[in-house]
Amino acid sequence: MRAWGFTSNGGPEVLEEFERPRPEPGPGQVLVRVAYAGLNFAEVQHRRGEFGEPDGLGGYDVPGLEISGVVVHLGSDVEGLAVGSSVAAYLPHFGGYAEFVLAEAEFVQPVGALPLADAAAVPCVYPTAYGVLTDAGRLQGGETVLIHAAAGGVGSAAARIARALGAARVFGTVGSPGKLALADRLGYDALFLRDEVTGGVLEATSGQGVDLVLDPVGGPVRRASLDLLAPFGRVVVYGDLGRHEDWQADVRDLWKNNRGLAGYNIGDVARRSPDTLGTHLARALSALASGELAHQSPTVRPMQDVVAVHRAFESGRTSGKVVLAVW
Repeated sequence: MRAWGFTSNGGPEVLEEFERPRPEPGPGQVLVRVAYAGLNFAEVQHRRGEFGEPDGLGGYDVPGLEISGVVVHLGSDVEGLAVGSSVAAYLPHFGGYAEFVLAEAEFVQPVGALPLADAAAVPCVYPTAYGVLTDAGRLQGGETVLIHAAAGGVGSAAARIARALGAARVFGTVGSPGKLALADRLGYDALFLRDEVTGGVLEATSGQGVDLVLDPVGGPVRRASLDLLAPFGRVVVYGDLGRHEDWQADVRDLWKNNRGLAGYNIGDVARRSPDTLGTHLARALSALASGELAHQSPTVRPMQDVVAVHRAFESGRTSGKVVLAVW
């Protein structure tokens, strides 16, 4: 089968097409013929070497945390899925940039009426969005939310989910002026340039601040977010897009100003609470298929363009979700 991966860490140019044997499912596993693979920042980190050097079969590591496709073979002990079913899957150990992939059955869900291209944009982004809002962020109806990297995959999903969960107002930040026009399409009350967010948010909330901040950026943005919190507000950390040095919070500052700081990591959830991830995935696919949760279809690019797509994504020249078409 064809796959796309790398034998050394580096820039997008290290990604290449190669051949490897088609895998066979073991107990509790599902073999899926991949139709589309979602693009996430973790795959950029994987390629760069932030998770270690390549050590996969034949020296290749294959990126890809989320896919959609068709079940072609079931391992033993798999229930609730059938050969020929259209599914979406989260892949905690990567591998989605390939014609076939093994997935753990607990992270595989039927897509229902949702098109496969749309479904590939769900397994990593939407469970993360649900997780940062509900599990880590403890969002309550009537609260105000601020989402950094608002035009990205998780950000744009979180904006819509926050609305569905009863958020009163949803604000976002973006890194460039060209993305400010996306506010209405993505469902925000207002978008602000990240460097100017403090004044904009405080003005929009009459100085009160927001109840929940979702931050995948890090660095100065993370520190400034604490100062934008209303009493008992929370900042949820779920990434480090800015690749800043580790930032230390001041516990006295949290204590004296009634602020909270929490973290969310989908890999840890997959290891220690897989049912939580599976539940969020099933919930998202159902809500999207029924129209209960509004969504924008992703941008689809052919897998042969993977190097160019990674380059554009890494430089911040994409908005919304991008998926790669395998067949």
